[in-house]
Amino acid sequence: MITQNKDTQAEITPARAKELLVEGNERFLARSPEERDLLAQVELTKGGQAPFAVILSCIDSRVPAEIVFDQGIGDVFSARVAGNFVNEDLLGSMEFATKVAGAKLVVVLGHSGCGAVKGACDNVELGHLTTMLANIRPAVEAVAEPSDPSRRNSCNADFVQAVVDKNVDLAVQTIRDRSEILRDQEQAGEIAIVGAVYDVATG
Repeated sequence: MITQNKDTQAEITPARAKELLVEGNERFLARSPEERDLLAQVELTKGGQAPFAVILSCIDSRVPAEIVFDQGIGDVFSARVAGNFVNEDLLGSMEFATKVAGAKLVVVLGHSGCGAVKGACDNVELGHLTTMLANIRPAVEAVAEPSDPSRRNSCNADFVQAVVDKNVDLAVQTIRDRSEILRDQEQAGEIAIVGAVYDVATG
């Protein structure tokens, strides 16, 4: 078990940070998670933190980032919002995670069968959910096929998946477009910004 600190974090490149998450997911799939003493990690991180990545994911209960990537306490920043879209608050959180706290990787993590995406596809209106889903509508509109309006809804699994993928792509692009800090760090090779999609059926 390694608990991240400033020294170990400094040795991790953006490419290695991505590898660490891929390796963690492979352990998760193999049912062989790394042995950790979580309370020991609480003790080791009580004075500060040095995560190697920040993961923006959906609030879906089936996609707990720390578990599916087999990470422990102090390893990753976890930001969650239904539909894993980007806004000012999340950009600020990512800027803190990388520029201030030293994380080397920004991941936008979508997932199959996303309820928020389905809601956006169906133009659901319900209280504050209406405003929230408006953040995902650009992805719905960016998916051209099918053109038949009767097939552009949550009943069409292929359409929903295409919107899930596009939503991740647009979020990654939004990070680069709207955050000079994150864009400059990526261009300098200090961080990487990537998208990923988790399959809730397979892990």
